[in-house]
Amino acid sequence: MKRDYLKKTPCIGICSTTYGDQICRGCKRFAHEVTGWVKYGDAEKDIVNKRLEQFKTTILQEKFEIIDAEKFKEFLREAKILFNQELSPICWIFDLLRASSHDDLNLESFGIKVKEQFSDHTLLELKDLINREFFDLSVAHYDRYINNSFT
Repeated sequence: MKRDYLKKTPCIGICSTTYGDQICRGCKRFAHEVTGWVKYGDAEKDIVNKRLEQFKTTILQEKFEIIDAEKFKEFLREAKILFNQELSPICWIFDLLRASSHDDLNLESFGIKVKEQFSDHTLLELKDLINREFFDLSVAHYDRYINNSFT
């Protein structure tokens, strides 16, 4: 199966690289990836998107369980929340939290369960935790594989 969806930009319209950040606080790409995106070939875009998908999956699987992916997909469509339906449903949670500012969403009503060890967190706390962990993974990757190559 060809995964054309990986060629799409992961940009979410909140770019901090324009302010000098080496890692975007929005999409978590590196500054050189953001600026070079239009010049990247499909293989390069796939590498970036696979890394971001892997980071999201790692973080979200620890905290959530998808009970009913079809119900979740239908909810996202009805709520007009942009999500990439070609990605694993666990990744859609990132899009839901990004688009929502509500702390009172009943996740179970649309097919998601918060795992027991995170059930005492509010959705806003989970959103902050996920963003922080996603950013930390991106920083660690940048420091290990990118930053050292420029020194």
